[in-house]
Amino acid sequence: MMTDSILTSVKMAIGVAEEYEHFDPVIVMHINTYLAILNQVGIGPPSGFSIHDKTATWSDFIGADAKKLNDVQTYVYLRVKLVFDPPPTAAVIEAMKHEANEIEWRLSAIGDELQESD
Repeated sequence: MMTDSILTSVKMAIGVAEEYEHFDPVIVMHINTYLAILNQVGIGPPSGFSIHDKTATWSDFIGADAKKLNDVQTYVYLRVKLVFDPPPTAAVIEAMKHEANEIEWRLSAIGDELQESD
C-alpha cells in the first residue's frame, strides 16, 4: 500500500520486526541510497527525497504516479536486502540482483516518460 511507512515496510520485507529499532539507522541509510538512485533516474520529487524515521510514506516519495510506480517498493526492498542481509546462496543473490537491475531499468524508462510529460 502506498500510504505505508517506507521504513516499516522495508523492515518487514527484510524480516526485521517494526518494534526492533536497533538497526533503523543502517536501514534508513540504505533506503536513502536507493531512493537517491531512483531520483537520479527520474523517480520521486525533483528536489530529492530522504527518510529519517518511519513517518515518511511511499506516497510521499512517489506522489501522484503511484499506479505507474508499483515496482519502487520491490526495488528498494531488493537492494536493501542485498546489502543489509544478503541471502546465503550465490544463485539467490544473483537472481535478486538481476531482478533489481531489471526493475531499475524499467523505472528509469518510466522516469524518462515522466520527465518528458512535465
